[in-house]
Amino acid sequence: MVSSSEKLTGGETPEPDLARPQARGRASHAWRALRHRNFRLFFGGQSISPIGTWMTRIATAWLVYRLTHSALLLGTVSFAGQIPTFLAAPFAGVWVDRLNRRRVLVWTQTLSMVQSFLLAGFTLTGRINVPLILGLSVMQGLINAFDMPGRQAFMVQMVEDRADLGNAIAINSSMVNMARLIGPSLAGLVIAATSEGWCFFADGVSYIAVIASLLAMRLNVTQPRRATASTFTELKEGWTYVTQFLPVRTILLLFAVVSLMGMPYVVLMPIFAAKVLRGGPHTLGFLMGSMGVGALVSAISLAARKTVRGLIRMIPIAAAVFGMGLIGFGLSRVFWLSMLMAFVAGMGMMQGMAASNTIIQTLVSEDKRGRVMSYYTMAFVGMAPFGSLLAGTMAQAFGAPLTVMVNGSIVVLGAAWFATRLPAVRHVVRPIYREMGIIPAAKEMAAEQIQS
Repeated sequence: MVSSSEKLTGGETPEPDLARPQARGRASHAWRALRHRNFRLFFGGQSISPIGTWMTRIATAWLVYRLTHSALLLGTVSFAGQIPTFLAAPFAGVWVDRLNRRRVLVWTQTLSMVQSFLLAGFTLTGRINVPLILGLSVMQGLINAFDMPGRQAFMVQMVEDRADLGNAIAINSSMVNMARLIGPSLAGLVIAATSEGWCFFADGVSYIAVIASLLAMRLNVTQPRRATASTFTELKEGWTYVTQFLPVRTILLLFAVVSLMGMPYVVLMPIFAAKVLRGGPHTLGFLMGSMGVGALVSAISLAARKTVRGLIRMIPIAAAVFGMGLIGFGLSRVFWLSMLMAFVAGMGMMQGMAASNTIIQTLVSEDKRGRVMSYYTMAFVGMAPFGSLLAGTMAQAFGAPLTVMVNGSIVVLGAAWFATRLPAVRHVVRPIYREMGIIPAAKEMAAEQIQS
C-alpha cells in the first residue's frame, strides 16, 4: 500500500528528518524547499533578476509620464505590454506541456535580456519615444506569454518532493517581493541621479544570473510528451479542464476580477506620487517599496505554513484586504497614510496570489500543468491590460483617487462572491486532499460526522 508521503513525492522516499517539518524548528521549516539543489540555484538567480525587472517597471512608467504627462498613455503602454500575454498565453501553455521547460525558460530569459538592452540603448542615446516604448513593451508581452506558464510549470520539476511545492512558491513570492521592495527604491535613486536608461541596462545585466542558474541545474525528469493531437485540440482540452474543475474555475474567476480592477492601481502610481502627494521619483519609489514590504510580509507568513490546508479560505479574506487597502489609498492625501494603505494593499494582493497559485499547483494534473498555468497567466497578467486601459481612461476623466476607490470596491465585492462559493469548492477539494494524504482520512470523516 502506498503511503501519503509516497503519493506526494511520486513514490520516492523523502529524505529522513529533512522531509518532516515536525523534526525542525519553524524558522528552518520556512526554508525547507532550499534543500533541493535545483531550487537553490533558481533562488540564487531569482534573487537578482526581479530587482532589475522592478527597476524597469518603475523607470518605464516614469519615462512615459515624463514624456507625455498623460494618464491615458500610462494605461496604453501598460496595455500594449500585457495584451500579447493575454492573446498568446493559451497557445504558449500547449507548447510548454510539449517542450523541455528549462529550455523554454533559457530562451525567454535571453530574449528578455535583449529587450532590456534595446530599451537601455534607445534611452541612453536620447532616441527613445512612445512608439518605441510601445513596440518593446509588445515584445516583452510576447516573451512573458511563454515565460510565465513555463516558470510556474517548471517549479514542480525543481522541487522533487511535492510536499515542499507550496513552500517553494512562497519563497519565490518572497524573492519577488523583496525585489519589489528594493527595485522601486533603487530605481527612484537611479532616475533622480542619472536617467531611466541605466535602470533598463541594470535589468539586462540581471538576466545573466537567471540564465546561468538554469544551465547549471541537473534535472531528472521525463522527456516532454510527444504531441498526439493538434494545438487547437489540446487547447480545447485545457479549457475544458479549467472550466469544469470547480476549484480552479472559481479561483481563476476571482483572480481575473482582482487583476482587472485591482492590479492596475500600480499603473497610476506616478500620478499619486506627482500630483496627489506632490512628490517625485523618490516618492514613487517609497510607495512601491511600501507595497513591496506588505507583500513580503505576506509571502514570509505563507512560507512558514506547514500545509496547504486552510489556504482556500484565505483567498477571499486576502481579496477583501486588498480591496480595502485600495479604497484607503484612494482616500488618502497624506504621505504616511498612503504608505500604510499601500502596505495593506500589497499584503492582501500577495496573500491571495500566492495562495491561489499554491492550491492550483497542488490540484492540477501534471499532463495539463502548462495549459492550466497559461490560464492562470491570463487571469493574472492577461486581464491587467484591459484594467490598465480602463484605469487610465477613468483616471483621465474622473481622477486617479476616485478610480482606485471604485476599483477597490469591486475587488471587495468579488471577495464576497467567492465566500459564497467556498463551501462548494471545499467539498470538491477535500477528497483530493485525502487521496494525497494532506488531510488524514479518518480525521476528516469524523469531522464530517460531527458536522452532520
